Amino acid sequence: MGKFTVKTGKDGQFYFNLKAGNGEIILASEGYTTKAACLNGIESVNKNASDASKFNKLVSKNEKPYFTLKAGNGEVIGNSEMYESVGARDNGIESVMSNAPDTPTVEE
Repeated sequence: MGKFTVKTGKDGQFYFNLKAGNGEIILASEGYTTKAACLNGIESVNKNASDASKFNKLVSKNEKPYFTLKAGNGEVIGNSEMYESVGARDNGIESVMSNAPDTPTVEE
């Protein structure tokens, strides 16, 4: 079973990660100025992760596939790691779709 982790960065901002059952980070947030905003970001992931149309499949400048998850307003909620193949990226999306809904949140 996956989980969301919340931590405070060295910059004082709050970040969340969605981790798969094996502990691997499958989605990472950008910084939030408040913990409440960070928790709202997690709620947005829960709400949007089941909708395949909210995922953008992208390729980085160094040709590595990755994805972003967007909220209903078009804002990016989270980013994936860089993958070695399109298939691995697509598996990452499936993992977010299956792990995000109703996933517990813990603080690190």
